[in-house]
Amino acid sequence: MFEKFTASAREVVRGAVACADRTGSGTVGEEELLLALLDREGTPAAGALAALGVTARRAAVTEALAQARRRGDPPSEVSADTVALAGLGIDVEEIVSRVEAEHGVGALARPKARGRFGRRPFSREAKSVLERSLRIALGRGEKRIGDEHLLLALTTGTGVATAVLADHGVTRAEVERVLAEPSRAA
Repeated sequence: MFEKFTASAREVVRGAVACADRTGSGTVGEEELLLALLDREGTPAAGALAALGVTARRAAVTEALAQARRRGDPPSEVSADTVALAGLGIDVEEIVSRVEAEHGVGALARPKARGRFGRRPFSREAKSVLERSLRIALGRGEKRIGDEHLLLALTTGTGVATAVLADHGVTRAEVERVLAEPSRAA
């Protein structure tokens, strides 16, 4: 499938791997894909993120992703579990703080893993994003997968990146609207 990626989409994937290396993440996840997209300039996805104001709020997006990683949130249950527990009088942040005070920062984060040959493996969620990007490109009648398809795929999942994007007003409909603007057509 990687051969169908444009140069820009390949750079996003490489950037996600580099981001996982920098953050010490055991796997390359959808969070790293999102952060790599935010590092891009002059591409359809970069233009869409800038038009939707996400580039200007990169620090807030990065912090939201870091908080989710710190809590060890399962990708599809980021806010739902926190809200449900708060309804029972349980403060998740307080629990995380206590655990980290006892066991160190990031103690609840997902364990680090290494794939074959020492490379960081892609998480199930990240693989799903890549597969969805292919389906989106094919559904749009396009033969190549660009970084805009990766962004669209990130907006259609159920994971942490999708939730963070939605919290910042980035939905598939909004991305498609911005990408369809004549000034953004490439």
